[in-house]
Amino acid sequence: MPTSGDPAVRAAAAVRVAAAAWAADDPDPNTRAEVEGLLAAEDDAGLAERFGTHLEFGTAGLRGKLGAGPNRMNRALVMRAAAGLAQHLRSVGLTGSGVVIGYDARHLSAQFAADTAAVMAGFGLRAFLFPKPVPTPVLAYAIGHLGADAGVMVTASHNPAEYNGYKVYMGDGAQIIPPTDRRIADRIAAVSSLSQVSLAPPDHPLIRYLGNDVVDAYLCDAVAQSLDPAARDVRIVYTPMHGVGGAFTTRLLRLAGFTQVDVVQHQFEPDPDFPTVSFPNPEEPGALDLALDLARARRADLVLANDPDADRLGAAVPSDDGWRALTGDEIGWLLADHILSHGGGDDRVVATSIVSSTLLAKMAAAAGVHFVPTLTGFKWLARAADGQPGWRLVFGYEEALGYSVGTMVRDKDGITAALLLAEVVARLKASGRRVQDRLDDFAVTFGAHVTGQWSSSLGGPDGPARIQAVVHRLRAAPPRELDAMAVTSVIDLLLGGEGLPPTDGIVLHLGDRARIIVRPSGTEPKVKVYFEVVSLVGGTDVASARAGGWATIARLRQAMATVTGLPA
Repeated sequence: MPTSGDPAVRAAAAVRVAAAAWAADDPDPNTRAEVEGLLAAEDDAGLAERFGTHLEFGTAGLRGKLGAGPNRMNRALVMRAAAGLAQHLRSVGLTGSGVVIGYDARHLSAQFAADTAAVMAGFGLRAFLFPKPVPTPVLAYAIGHLGADAGVMVTASHNPAEYNGYKVYMGDGAQIIPPTDRRIADRIAAVSSLSQVSLAPPDHPLIRYLGNDVVDAYLCDAVAQSLDPAARDVRIVYTPMHGVGGAFTTRLLRLAGFTQVDVVQHQFEPDPDFPTVSFPNPEEPGALDLALDLARARRADLVLANDPDADRLGAAVPSDDGWRALTGDEIGWLLADHILSHGGGDDRVVATSIVSSTLLAKMAAAAGVHFVPTLTGFKWLARAADGQPGWRLVFGYEEALGYSVGTMVRDKDGITAALLLAEVVARLKASGRRVQDRLDDFAVTFGAHVTGQWSSSLGGPDGPARIQAVVHRLRAAPPRELDAMAVTSVIDLLLGGEGLPPTDGIVLHLGDRARIIVRPSGTEPKVKVYFEVVSLVGGTDVASARAGGWATIARLRQAMATVTGLPA
């Protein structure tokens, strides 16, 4: 029988003390009642999930399930985060231009945004608050448009309904990077009690509620990104996936001259419960089903889909075998090709994350422009041309459906990308060609690049430790051979490999034919494995080259499951 000296008993007692202290400090009666109920029921497991660890504030800000405690998203945690950000801004002398605050339509997003504004004004900082939900790219745009010192977006992007999150941007309009994230995290940790944090009332003079002018300016600048205004004959089916992109994306398409747009009515209005999709991400199986049904009925040329905060863009096109979703890399290649074929200048820069396809580097070389690989995330992609005088970022993308055109928005922007992709398809249609024809052109010219991703969830309190153990084992004893192909080089990204800042991950090269990258996810309790296989088309046809690539990836996935011990 466990005694008071047993480590598990001591740990449970410490968690109960922490939970009681949190409840006493919690400004939200709902989460306070949640903790008090767990304490009364002596639910040590439930308490440990909420108080045994905490959400880490990092370069993606905060993201987690809604609920009480430091390991959940709640008002108390948001107020601490806002206080940490406010104190950081004051410590570096950024007190005059204010903080722009946006939020999506998720549960408690509006409350978290209002709490953030109250904290900022309480610290004597100006707060610019959107009065209604907006897409993430609109918030990122507003920072530069208003000349603000920082920005906050309350969103969990494409995560399920029970999640919310908190993204932080600095005055350059890009998400924070080290060491800023650590400095803000330290300030957050120093907030021992919310009694230290002054909250301004909603009508405080330092809180300004934004009008429609910022959204109008965003849409005006987005229309200006069009490269071929004559290409508009395309029938589109669009879905915002129950998120906030619907009114914005359809308005932009209309302003730009696209008149044949049908929307998925059951998914058009914002709904925080996402009733028709269990995981509101265009990449997920089944997420596009309603859009594809409508596309077949309307005999459409293109399906466009935003995730709930409209920073990502998914798409599908008709093919010989029926409709198929484009991969994130394929959309990236099509957009890059469109952009690089318009406008010259050797000052141009294109960029993609290291886990995305290597094809963009080859396209850039052929076009005579600079190519920059970056770490995963638009906090890095947005800065790809920074520090290089005279360089101009014209396009950046990552395989997880994130795209940015130029520096209008220094983050991924699924709304402007939708406009450009519609233009791509319209141009191809006008010349009697399909999207697949253009993708085949790339394969003939550069080789058939086949990419795939496999992720394995390792949740629970011990999830982070298990994830680190997987990567550590691979780092300590990498395989010498996979699928009868020799592993010709192993690059430890933690040591700054590939010319990038240090990050946790391993790159395995199998000659010049295949590449595998293993990394822990930055926003979810997952290990992610990325594959790319390149096949020269040569005397065979493109379809056969791709099929061979897919078969190789399937075998490599099984081999990596064996090496890592993760379920295939």
